[in-house]
Formats: sequence, C-alpha cells, structure tokens
Amino acid sequence: MSLTSSTFRALRHHNYRLWAGADIVSVTGTWMQVLGVNWLILTMTGSATSVGLSLVMQALPTLLLGMWGGALADRLPTRPVVIAAQLGHAALAAALAVIALTDVRSVLPIYAVALAGGIVGALGGPALGRFGAEVVPPDDLPNAMALGSVLNSAGRILGMSLAGALLPVTGNGGLFVLNAASFFVVIAAVLVMRREEFHVLAVSERQPGAVAEGLRYVLRTPWLLVVLALWFVSGSLGRNFQVTMAAMSAGPLAAGAGGYGLLSTVFAVGTVLGGFLAATRPHLTLRLLLVTAFTTGVAQALSGLMPSLWTFAAVMLPIAAGAVALDTTVSARAQLDSPEAMRGRVIAALSIVSAAAGAVGGPLLGRLSDTLGPRVALEIGGVACVAAALLAAAGLARVSRRAAGEAVRAPALERETVKAPALERETVKVPQPALENA
Repeated sequence: MSLTSSTFRALRHHNYRLWAGADIVSVTGTWMQVLGVNWLILTMTGSATSVGLSLVMQALPTLLLGMWGGALADRLPTRPVVIAAQLGHAALAAALAVIALTDVRSVLPIYAVALAGGIVGALGGPALGRFGAEVVPPDDLPNAMALGSVLNSAGRILGMSLAGALLPVTGNGGLFVLNAASFFVVIAAVLVMRREEFHVLAVSERQPGAVAEGLRYVLRTPWLLVVLALWFVSGSLGRNFQVTMAAMSAGPLAAGAGGYGLLSTVFAVGTVLGGFLAATRPHLTLRLLLVTAFTTGVAQALSGLMPSLWTFAAVMLPIAAGAVALDTTVSARAQLDSPEAMRGRVIAALSIVSAAAGAVGGPLLGRLSDTLGPRVALEIGGVACVAAALLAAAGLARVSRRAAGEAVRAPALERETVKAPALERETVKVPQPALENA
C-alpha cells in the first residue's frame, strides 16, 4: 500500500466520505458561530471575563451529564440520537440568530443558549462518537480519527476566516443562520448513508445503574486510568496554548495582536500536519502516545526559552502536531481497547477529562503567567508533561507485567522502531500472552 493510499484509506468507504464531507461543513459553521458569539458578548459587555463565562456554561453540562449521555449512546441506536442532537444544535443556532437580529441587549439569553448547547452536546456527543466508529471497519478507525483531526483543524481555519470576512456583511445573526444550516448537511449525509455498509457496534442491555457501571469500568481498568491521567496533565498544562501564546505575544515577545494572530495560524497549521502524520501510521499505539507526550513536553519547556517571535513560532509547529497526534492516539486506544457495549461511556469519560483539563488548565496557566511570567509558565507546564509521560510509562509497564500473570485484557505496546534525534533503537515487547496488540 502506498503512503498516499495508507494516509487516506478511510476514504475508501462510502459512508465515511459522506461523514467527512458533512463534518468539515459542520465544523466550519461551528467556528463561525464561536467567533460570532464571542464578538456579540464582547460588544455587549466589553468584558473578556464574560466571554470566558459563556465557555464555562457550555462545558459544565459535560462534567455533570457526560456519563448519562454515554449510557444512552451505549443503549440506543446511534442514527436517531445523532439526528436529534443535530436538530437540537440547529434550533439553538437559530435562537442565537433571533437574539442577534432582534438586538437583545442582555447577555443572559446567550448564556442560556450556551448552557442548553452544552446539555445537547453532553447527551448527544457520545452517540456521535459511536456513530463515527460505525462508518468504518475497526481496522480503519484510527485512520478515520486522524483524518477527522485534519478536517477539524481545516474547518476551524476556514470557519474563523469566513466569519471574519462575513461578519461586516451579514452581522452576527447571519453567522448563526449559516451554522444552523450546516447541521442539516450532517442530517442529510446520515440519511443517505448505505445501511448495509455500517459496522454496527454491540449495544448494552437496558438496565439500572448503567452510569455507575461505566464509572466502575473506568476506575477498574488500570491502563485506561493511566492514559486518562496522562491526557489530563497534557491537556491542562500542555494544550492550553491560547493562553500562553497570548501571554507571550503581549509580554516577552512584544508582538502584540499581530504576533498572536501569527502564532494562532502557525498552531493551526501544525494541527493539520499532526493529523496527517497520525493518518500515515498503520497503528496508533501506546508507545507512540508515550513518545509523543514526552517529546511534546520537552518542546514546550524549550519554547519558554525562545528569544523571538519567529523562533517561538517554529517550536509551536511541532508542539501543535504532537498535541493532535496525542489526542488522536488516546481516542483510538480508549475506544478500540474497550468493550463495544461500553464505547459510549468511554467516549463520555474522554469528554469529561477533556472538559476538566480545559477548566483547570486555562485559569492555572493564566495565573502562572501573571505571577511568574509566561516563560516560566511554559517551562513548568512542559516539565510537568514530561514527568507525567515518564510516570505513565512506568505505570503502563507495571500494568503489562501484572496483566501477563493475570490475563487481564489491555492494549499491548506494539513492537516497533522508534526514531529519536540521532538515535534509532528497537523496542522490546514484554511477553503478554493475554494482551491485545495495539
């Protein structure tokens, strides 16, 4: 198989091509709405804190209701839930359009829409994740996830660019109307997919205590706990670069808004490259996860030492690529190495950890930047990520040794060659007869 065909192998499947096309349209519309909402709140209040509060309102339901959404996804057919969620998001985007077009001067209705959107996302998001796993065979799921990261990054760039160009013409209301329409593109794609080509996942039985069962599964699965802990540290102290890039631009680099815009563009390009790099991998293994987390942490620590805007931007590029590769690998391993009937609740656990990491990391990095300076904040975050990667490696090795004796199902570290600067070494697979190859 050639590199090109390997990179885009998920696109061989008719249903995934429809899903990918609808995804980029929807993501583009979502980011148009993000810019519109932020600008609307800012013009109403003149407060960046008010903008941040809307993000909290949107993330809070995931922390509280995420597992219930996962339990629903594991029990119900995914297509109806996905369509219902898309209709809910479309209705909320239309409500925002009404708020903008009727010139409402209170920010409270916008917060209410943000909270409602968070509830729809918390209850419908796990089903969306399960559905995305059903449009490709299991072997192509990691590639589909990697390409999804590329599409998300491309949609973010396109959405923000289009919103900036259209905002003076259509106003905020026009952006919200376009986003509402984008959800019907997703619905249309779902409806025309070929039923016989779905790879339907096993569902759980209807029974009380499904949420508690999901929590018990996560807490009693050591390898998953280690991966989630690593992801939390990397997500909180190593992925909130919107905070540190802004602080570096306004502070030590003295680059202003223009420099922040440049860094944001470079970071977005890096995420696209990271998605393509992940797509070229035949397997996204735990070893890749550990190496990526370690090297990205080192790069983050070094970024705090960069003397100029351009050297800092150069380091941001591989950091962004590593962040996407790390996220894709975590999602792939957590899903593929968990029971199909538990898939929705595992996806919900990922969403909860991601939301918690953002809620903790953003304010923490901001506080460190304000008190110790952004350079020190980057160095502390980088060192913490390196330490987390080393601890995770030790934890997973211990889990592997224990599993070899207890025959506990867990993902194995695949034998592969890992290349480091000026060094190539062959990793040795620890004998684990009961463990599944990653």
